[in-house]
Amino acid sequence: MTPSTILLLLVPPILWAGNAVTGRLVHALVPPMTFNFLRWAIALVLLLPLAGHVLRPGSEIWPLWRRFAVMGLLGIGCYNALQYLALQTSEPINTTLVGSSMPVWMMVVGTLFFGAKVQRSQVLGALLSICGVLVVLCRGEWQQLLALRLRPGDVFMLLATVLWAFYSWMLVRPRESATLRADWSAFLLTQVAFGSAWAGLFTAAEWTFASPRIHWGWPLAAALLFVAVGPSIVAYRCFGAAIGRVGPSVASFFVNLTPLFAALLSAAFLGEPPHLYHALAFALLVGGIVLASARRTAVAAPEA
Repeated sequence: MTPSTILLLLVPPILWAGNAVTGRLVHALVPPMTFNFLRWAIALVLLLPLAGHVLRPGSEIWPLWRRFAVMGLLGIGCYNALQYLALQTSEPINTTLVGSSMPVWMMVVGTLFFGAKVQRSQVLGALLSICGVLVVLCRGEWQQLLALRLRPGDVFMLLATVLWAFYSWMLVRPRESATLRADWSAFLLTQVAFGSAWAGLFTAAEWTFASPRIHWGWPLAAALLFVAVGPSIVAYRCFGAAIGRVGPSVASFFVNLTPLFAALLSAAFLGEPPHLYHALAFALLVGGIVLASARRTAVAAPEA
């Protein structure tokens, strides 16, 4: 755990928290599906010089194009679009806290659909993390659970988290070669290429069935540049390098700092200070994830 390793571990959650705050900042400037498409389209252009060869005819990805199409749909097309949709009505700290329950949904999805075995510690961790999510959903007022009315953003983020669990299981059980997975830019570009196509379809539907508007200007341009470079490329590269140094288990625990950074950034840029129930939810989620992650393979961090 050298200073450079700690920096590699801290950069991804900071950037992913910044992505949530940025999505909230520009939610009135650009429709969520369109913002997601523009983000990944820019990232695609930036990645092409690094690994464009992986998209050429005869590349090893084409026999597995259906697999990459599904991964692009779940990881880029759905997860990120639903996160931006959630930020239309929910605060960044809420969305990142709900998203932090992903290891629990990973366990549930693995048990129900992938034949994974469940340990007692994982069940206890799941119950603890679910309590943390409930704290967020009821805003710390337990009596509201009797007449709970979820915000649309909470529902969208829960759905995004469940879909990411399916995506994570596809990563845990790879079919592509180790050479492709070792080349971070090629592996990312493959998913971004297919994911951008899905994001484009969702954007077309958004403009067909709604009446969206884009308010072009420097604020939106800066936001797009940040989310395309920082959370999409730099964070992914740092997370991969950190895993190479300390392993996935340690790296995944640092990802749990995302809600903490989201709270700090929200207070600084949005004037949305955290509340006491956020701290309680954070403690419950981290405690649950520690239990649920015991003696099991760490899951992939969201490409937030």
